[in-house]
Amino acid sequence: MRKLYRKLELIRNPLTNVRKNVNSQSGRVLSDRKWIIPFFASLLVSITLFLSAIFGLFNTPNGGDQLPFDIISFARTEDSSGYFVESDLKKSLNTSGYASMEAPRLAYLISGTKGDSQRMMRTLQAVYHPRNQYVLHLDLEAPPRERLELTNMVKIDPTFREVENVRVMAQSNLVTYKGPTMIACTLQAIAILLKESFDWDWFLNLSASDYPLVTQDDLLHVFSNLSRNLNFIEHTQIAGWKLNSRAKPIIVDPGLYLSKKSDIAWTTQRRSLPTSFKLYTGSAWVALTRTFVEYCIWGWDNLPRTILMYYTNFVSSPEGYFHTVICNTDEFRSTAISHDLHYIAWDTPPKQHPISLSMKDFDKMVKSNAPFARKFHKNDPVLDKIDKELLGRTGRFAAGAWCIGSSEGGADPCSVRGNDSVFAPGPGAKRLQELLKTLMSEDSRKKQCS
Repeated sequence: MRKLYRKLELIRNPLTNVRKNVNSQSGRVLSDRKWIIPFFASLLVSITLFLSAIFGLFNTPNGGDQLPFDIISFARTEDSSGYFVESDLKKSLNTSGYASMEAPRLAYLISGTKGDSQRMMRTLQAVYHPRNQYVLHLDLEAPPRERLELTNMVKIDPTFREVENVRVMAQSNLVTYKGPTMIACTLQAIAILLKESFDWDWFLNLSASDYPLVTQDDLLHVFSNLSRNLNFIEHTQIAGWKLNSRAKPIIVDPGLYLSKKSDIAWTTQRRSLPTSFKLYTGSAWVALTRTFVEYCIWGWDNLPRTILMYYTNFVSSPEGYFHTVICNTDEFRSTAISHDLHYIAWDTPPKQHPISLSMKDFDKMVKSNAPFARKFHKNDPVLDKIDKELLGRTGRFAAGAWCIGSSEGGADPCSVRGNDSVFAPGPGAKRLQELLKTLMSEDSRKKQCS
């Protein structure tokens, strides 16, 4: 009955039913259209951001903040060196001194063994200048009393105490003749100098038996006009009898693991020549740029460490390590000047041991135009002649423009310190300039690492 009644109602009011259906459908349509407004709003925002990015990329205003796209250089996609840490190290350490064209500064290592403390002190005073840095190393063969004596001589000197540029290495190392321990000691001294001072330009190594032939004013004046990239290291590619007597034998330096000094030990085995680098040899006495010795310490491409490990078992490694590193590195090969800045008289034949210099060698030393000479006996009379005629040394130090005190009554003029960037070059500067003129000639430069 109820169903029949509903049908009758529908027949009576058909319009009412149609109106309800229309209202129901229209409500669903309206509810389905709610997405249109957010859609168009998001579309408008996307278009705006897209256009802003396009116009911002191609029309970056000068002086404005650059977009993140500038972090990568699209113009140099083939040069990948900038992506590696080694290139960053090279850039951070490549400071040759041209940034500030002030007078150069030198860093010296003066080394000695048992009985050399007085000789080391004399050499130090002869090459002293307030601009420079100095490290003294007395090896482990010297008794503790002698090392203490050397330390006290440095501490009580009023100039050294005021300037604070002379240091005695607290750690004494065994240094074996012809062994790699000399290289290890030299690298340690370089590391100390790099740590203690940022200002020096060249590293020079001297022994207690070395002595200068020019004043530091002469040397600094001449070096002021040099490129700060030049390395003075006598070198030649190893060949002939040295290949068999030095490159192929394997030696062991007892100074690496024993507490008492002894000669190098020879093994029965021999090794072949290296093929990944060429071997060079030369003088153990060098004048190297700060940039190059930083490279030897840091070794960002690992070559210095590789060659150091090779030379651990090499005869006379001090006469080959730096030479082989510099001549196998593209960055430094063209900076090597084949001279050790020393006058050395050799025995003949086969020129393996330097003879001790004396009065009869004085004229030859002067005519060589070299700034240093070796080797000398302790307190040899020729040293007094050098002090008087070449260095103008009457007191503790050689003559220099930085010494502005009075010399009346035998007073020390260097007890009063003046401007250390002012030099008073003498005849020694002219001699050194003549030597460098020869070394810089085209013929000499063609022999670099050849």
